[in-house]
Amino acid sequence: MIAGNKKSFNAACIQMCSGANQDRNIEDLREFVSEAASLGAEYVQTPEMTGLVQKSKKALFSQVQRDENNPVFAAASELAGELGIWLHIGSTAILLDENRAANRAALFAPSGERVAIYDKVHMFDVDLDNGESWRESAIYKPGTKVIVTEGGLANLGLAICYDLRFPSQFRQQAENGASMLTCPSCFTRQTGEAHWHVLLRSRAIENGAYMVAAAQGGKHEDGRESYGHSLIIDPWGRIVAELDHDEPGIVLALIEPERAQIARRKIPALRCQSADELEIIKMQSDVTSTGDIAKELS
Repeated sequence: MIAGNKKSFNAACIQMCSGANQDRNIEDLREFVSEAASLGAEYVQTPEMTGLVQKSKKALFSQVQRDENNPVFAAASELAGELGIWLHIGSTAILLDENRAANRAALFAPSGERVAIYDKVHMFDVDLDNGESWRESAIYKPGTKVIVTEGGLANLGLAICYDLRFPSQFRQQAENGASMLTCPSCFTRQTGEAHWHVLLRSRAIENGAYMVAAAQGGKHEDGRESYGHSLIIDPWGRIVAELDHDEPGIVLALIEPERAQIARRKIPALRCQSADELEIIKMQSDVTSTGDIAKELS
């Protein structure tokens, strides 16, 4: 077992449908986290944008606060201390200046102390079918650090939503000791139906690590629709817990960090040469038949 990790513990994902009122979302946060702790969860994760789901920049900036007096983090610190749990706020909007916010996650220890923060690195700038378009970079400043937190229940890799599509971030975390990867999200319904399960399972399998992903779900007040389906996946890629809908709720599963080491011994992919270390050669050919190709290759 990795030094500082527990042999086993219960992890919970809280699925929310956060709205446009931060105070009301904080009330929901308190209720869900307290319930998860009463069910035996020692680690509780909330989704991306726990504090506020609001796509209007003007409306968002009328409520967001700077880190030092952010009410979501203040409530999380209080809850973690009261309940004696590790509480992972998947993210909330944090004011940086008059033009930019951070999409920031935070992990709180059972003492109430904040032990880690992570700013989302990859901005969700996409154009989907049916005119659905998002430009996260118009509001948020991307982070620049890959985060692994050591000790406590397990070594955690912190990520948020669109980061899921960038495998190198999770590979770095696994190579630096993370036995449990995380990806709290606010996945759209379109992309969730197509890619949510397969991407989360892929990151778990590739790295021989647990993947824990709390999600937003349902129709939000700002008009967006989130996919839900909060998941906990084991290091072999098996779904061990799922909230199989888009309604608010809680899902729990037992985490055994040693299983990550067992999976990595069976398939030692982390010890293989990284693609970053390989020479890339781009080739061009005018050959037009399989015979010509065979001649070139011989």
